[in-house]
Amino acid sequence: MKNPNNFCIIMAGGFGSRFWPLCSVNKPKQFLDLMGSGQSMLQDTFRRFEEICPRENIFIVTTKAHEAQVRRQIPDLSDAQVLCEPFRRNTAPCVAYAAAVVAEINPNANIIVTPSDHAIFGHSDFVRNMQDAIDVVDAHDWIVTLGARPVNPNIKYGYIQFKEAVRQDTSSRIHKVITFVEKPPFDMACQFIASGEFLWNAGIFVWRLPVLMDAYRRYLPQIAESFFSLSSDTSAKQLKDVYTQAQSISIDYGIIEKADNVYVMEADFGWSDVETWDSLYMAQNKDTNGNAVASGNVITYDSHDCLVHLHPEKYAVIQGLDGYIVAAGADTLLICRRDHEEQLMKFNSDVELMKSKKEKPASK
Repeated sequence: MKNPNNFCIIMAGGFGSRFWPLCSVNKPKQFLDLMGSGQSMLQDTFRRFEEICPRENIFIVTTKAHEAQVRRQIPDLSDAQVLCEPFRRNTAPCVAYAAAVVAEINPNANIIVTPSDHAIFGHSDFVRNMQDAIDVVDAHDWIVTLGARPVNPNIKYGYIQFKEAVRQDTSSRIHKVITFVEKPPFDMACQFIASGEFLWNAGIFVWRLPVLMDAYRRYLPQIAESFFSLSSDTSAKQLKDVYTQAQSISIDYGIIEKADNVYVMEADFGWSDVETWDSLYMAQNKDTNGNAVASGNVITYDSHDCLVHLHPEKYAVIQGLDGYIVAAGADTLLICRRDHEEQLMKFNSDVELMKSKKEKPASK
């Protein structure tokens, strides 16, 4: 039986524009099957935490525009389980809103805060690590964050420096955090990996509700004062007023990087934030030529190190491409060098301009 004190807050308000042309304002990254699992990133996340928390204790924070998609993908949720922010104000207000709702139900809850759009590899290890983290915060007034062992000097991830292991009655390794470093330059990332003292920041936090609320009152008092008065019955007007005045700040910068009771658990599972096409390529299985087919039915000839993401019922033959992204959205096909994906915003803009010209009626 799952512990009724265990709660999960899933943050699902992002737009994921880097995955154009698959993503759009109306269907951002968390609602897509990027990994080719047959489930969206949000569905995969929800089902992972169903093994740790009772289903009714899992809350999803999103925008009003995406509420219907959340409810289609995760059916039979109560009204209170889908919390809609009137504006995007980064992750600190998002978590504070959900924490206030959880406090109505269980003021001493164990709370997991997680993104909705990360990839996890090694399901049983993930469940075990999460349960170990819950056991730790149940016994200590600590904030526990999850850290993944780096496999390359990635300059787009955050890093956590830690002290030697703290002894605990758990099978997982717990360390006191020394500092956080966000997106270091390549040479510094190489040094971090060589030292053996750094983990990637997986963006998953575990804490008891009183510890969470105390941290907000200490480090983000204005957010605490306004958001902890909210509830599942808060009117749309009151919610809008609170968000209008709220500081836009991440929970990492606002609390986690400032608190002195933060510990990191070294994850035994594989992890990727799947933030870019290249990170999706790195997270996929590859054939003997280094090609990764995330979705679709694809035959390759004389092609190497490509990433392909097509509709699962589409067929394609790809010949003579080396190091390319081939991705199909609803009405756009992208064929782009993997090392040129920083131009996606320009490509998107140019396509939208082309569409607008095509749709514009001819002058008489």
